[in-house]
Amino acid sequence: MSRRLGIIGAIIRKDLVAFSRDRFYVLVTVLGLVSYVAMYWFLPDTVDETLEVGVYWPEGVSRPIADQGLELIPFADAGALQAAVEGEGETTVPIGLEFPSGFVSAVQTGAPTTVRVLLTADVPDEYRTAMTSFVRELAFSFAGSALPVTQPATSEVILGEDRAGDQVSLQEKMGPMFVFFVLLIETFALATLVAAEIQARTVTAVLATPARLSDFLAAKATMGTVLAFVEAMLLVLLIGVLGTSPAVLIISLLLGALLVTGFGLIAGSSGKDFIGIVFWSMLFMIPLAIPSFAVLFPGSAAAWVRFLPSYGLVEAIVGATAYGEGLSDLLPPLLLLAAWCVAAFAAGLYALGRKVASL
Repeated sequence: MSRRLGIIGAIIRKDLVAFSRDRFYVLVTVLGLVSYVAMYWFLPDTVDETLEVGVYWPEGVSRPIADQGLELIPFADAGALQAAVEGEGETTVPIGLEFPSGFVSAVQTGAPTTVRVLLTADVPDEYRTAMTSFVRELAFSFAGSALPVTQPATSEVILGEDRAGDQVSLQEKMGPMFVFFVLLIETFALATLVAAEIQARTVTAVLATPARLSDFLAAKATMGTVLAFVEAMLLVLLIGVLGTSPAVLIISLLLGALLVTGFGLIAGSSGKDFIGIVFWSMLFMIPLAIPSFAVLFPGSAAAWVRFLPSYGLVEAIVGATAYGEGLSDLLPPLLLLAAWCVAAFAAGLYALGRKVASL
């Protein structure tokens, strides 16, 4: 047993030397870590869920009013309000409401009056509709009249987890993505290393020694997993996203390293040249990256996204780092991830074993 471990260790040392001599991957790895750390710390770390609306009302608002996510900011004149909406004033707002003089008396007597809704082109349509409806309801309220329609009874059902009042910042959202991308990069690196040994017939020289095929497979699997895990863990420490559940995060990263190693072994066994390696690597990397972008948007992910192998990994990393969830909360995605790890790892070892046996 100790002899077999010694042989596996010797193969791993050989692979690490070969990896360290490849300047391209060493440079990409170092630059990737530095870039991710720099981008993470430059991203905004706070979330403001309040919509600021500028108001010019000659007889009305004289001080800021905040209520249920809406803050009304008064302006002294219409020109200052317009400048604020255009982003040219000391205080800027995305939306402005310019009420005319005598607005209250006009709506009470039924006289025609106009309220200008000022907004920029990048304001979402739902905000425009909401502000228009807000002005109309305000007019009916001052007039002492009921709305001209009967509001139907509604029952609000939020699909997915309700994060209202508990939103995470862009920094907290992008951190897990950066960690996940580090793991994905190792898919390509391991695939290149495996393909290079197959093309150069280095594997036949290794198997001419007392090393067995099982030793070669174990060494490649161990080296790929450890390399991916160490780099992901290093990034986690550099950006400080261990969260309140470090044990869960470590388990997630270890499973993620196993997952990408399995796909890396498949890609390295399938690609015959650099172009083939890139094709097979991208064939796996693009679908695996989709769940990481799903965390940027609220609500539940589509069913087909939940079926992707990396969904459980992204869900576990986000839950452990951004929301402080523990093992009991993240057990379902971790079990799903573990199942995919077994499948990918077994497929990778089988593909590499067949390729080596055919040489």
